Amino acid sequence: MELLDNQIRTYAWGSRTVIAELLGEPVPSPHPQAELWLGAHPAAPSMVRAAGGAPRPLGELIADDPDGTLGAGRDRWDGRLPFLLKVLAADEPLSLQAHPSLEQAVEGWARENAAGIPVDAPDRSYRDANHKPELICALTDFVALVGFREPARTVELLRALDVPELAAYTELLAGQPGPDGLRALFTTWITLPQSVLDNLVPALQDGAVRLLASGAEEFAGEARTVLDLSERYPDDAGVLAALLLNRVPLDPGESLYLPAGNLHAYLSGAAIELMANSDNVLRGGLTPKHVDVPELLRVLDFGAPPPPVRVPRDDPDSAGWQRYEVPVQEFLLRRADVDGRDKLELPGTGARILLCTSGEAAVEGPGPDLELPRGAAVFLSAGDTGAMLVTGDEGATVFLAGDGL
Repeated sequence: MELLDNQIRTYAWGSRTVIAELLGEPVPSPHPQAELWLGAHPAAPSMVRAAGGAPRPLGELIADDPDGTLGAGRDRWDGRLPFLLKVLAADEPLSLQAHPSLEQAVEGWARENAAGIPVDAPDRSYRDANHKPELICALTDFVALVGFREPARTVELLRALDVPELAAYTELLAGQPGPDGLRALFTTWITLPQSVLDNLVPALQDGAVRLLASGAEEFAGEARTVLDLSERYPDDAGVLAALLLNRVPLDPGESLYLPAGNLHAYLSGAAIELMANSDNVLRGGLTPKHVDVPELLRVLDFGAPPPPVRVPRDDPDSAGWQRYEVPVQEFLLRRADVDGRDKLELPGTGARILLCTSGEAAVEGPGPDLELPRGAAVFLSAGDTGAMLVTGDEGATVFLAGDGL
């Protein structure tokens, strides 16, 4: 068992309070803090606090003893930690984005390497050769745009906005209400000349204002999102593309699973994010960062059903724990909410990361006991069997990330 020091990514859309408060640091933070990374990804690896020595990257600890750290997953994961855990804190919308499948990631990584594009180049799309399915679990009220809305319902939205400049596009989708129509409309919008966007986005704003002024409740959330995005990105085609996505609010504890090819943009709130160990992002707008429209179109899934909101279920194998079921083996998220002093066995047999998000706790055995105050995290190896979570008088909320083997 090892305590971890974890790196903060300071993207412009981040919060100046959420991660700072979690870690017990001064608030507000000097810069927006967007993501806290817990894992072994080389872009921002967690550091292991070594007794009597300098901290070292978690990946080095795993590479020194893949059998002891990963256990049965060593060969399955090629000797690497298969997941990446994050705390995400969004005060502003994230970019419109999707992630590749494993096959697409391997091909894209090789292609950009062959082209001589440095891994850290701003115009690079593939940072590694892995896919990035992900689970987002709300810590606060959270709002996301996720997956393409059923086309007939989007036609209803566009007609409710009643924007004459969008009429031809509305009828394009109405006349072809399926994946092919979505692809045609999305491709048209995302590649519009700037001169056309300069007229369409203000007209869309006017339509959203009219809809809200009418007092109509249907599509009011979508109209507010239009106004927010268009004020932040008035010249961005992503404002139009966002109209095609499901707007999904999450209550704390609720989650969404996003497979490869799912177009999404997180709008606001704090969440736990657990994914395969990758940083591959194909962006389509709502960002000053690199946008690769051809590559994005290559990976998007226009025919997927809306992602269901997931809630945790009691873990049948681990008393006191709940788990978020996902259809991949790279990661599994468990959660425990303990109201008062209690002791729970830590489930799982491979490498795991335990994070405390409220209250205080400790981890007992097999090595020295480790204190786990709010914001602290512990890495547990496959060999750390029989470890126990002990919570204080006021209880705690903890998340345990591991693989799904």
